[in-house]
Amino acid sequence: MTVSELKANFSTQLSDLYTASENAFIFQIFAENILKLNTIQQRQLGDQEISSENEEKFSQIVSELKTGRPYLQILGETEFYGMKFFVDENVLIPRPETEELLEIAIREIKKIQSTQVIKILDIGTGSGVIPLVLKKYFPEAEVSSIDFSEKALKTAKKNADYHQLPVNFIHADYLHLELQEKYDIIISNPPYIGIEEEIEIADSVKEFEPKMALFSPTADALIFYRKIAEDSRKHLNNDGLLFLEINQKLGPETLELYQDFSDAQLLKDLSENDRFIYGKK
Repeated sequence: MTVSELKANFSTQLSDLYTASENAFIFQIFAENILKLNTIQQRQLGDQEISSENEEKFSQIVSELKTGRPYLQILGETEFYGMKFFVDENVLIPRPETEELLEIAIREIKKIQSTQVIKILDIGTGSGVIPLVLKKYFPEAEVSSIDFSEKALKTAKKNADYHQLPVNFIHADYLHLELQEKYDIIISNPPYIGIEEEIEIADSVKEFEPKMALFSPTADALIFYRKIAEDSRKHLNNDGLLFLEINQKLGPETLELYQDFSDAQLLKDLSENDRFIYGKK
């Protein structure tokens, strides 16, 4: 089978799942990863025969894609904030909204004038994108990150080792954890989808990404935000900053939890949805 035939077969088999442009985009990603061919090379070398081994790899990829499994999970990696991160079935695939959260956080943290080491706490490690991006941008900061999933922490540590960025990963059930230290920054993208909203979530998300990281563990979709608000009162230093990604349907309700901050704002994402809370104690 030639490169051109492989691409045509890929598109035909997945035509019911993806548009032509989506098919071309996904094929390009795997062609670069497996065949080491960029888009131009694919056209130039369209008549080149591929090995039976690589043909079998693409056949397996097509089979997995047909189940609805996200292509980035199959690939095993993604790019986020200009950095490569390993992802698997134990962590959420990082979303563009979380990049926006980090844009806000980095901008505001840069304004801090301190002779002391800045201490940052991330709640809900996942693949480690939030703590590792912050550690890259603020190498002198002391960054800690909590997650209940040991498997997620294993993936996060793999990413930390890959980037050689030291982060203090903590295995704990945050909702039942008593923090022992004070922090200058608290940041989190916790599970915030209400149980009643599950029907609205695409199967490719809820069937293949960890539900623990998606859905609130109780009927209260704000349970994590209530705990973070309580902890912020006790464990966020004066003038400390808070950054949260939130459920777009619960913007005002979430903001209300932080009204005792000297400054608390509900911010929209690029799609004009209520998506973030910024707070200054």
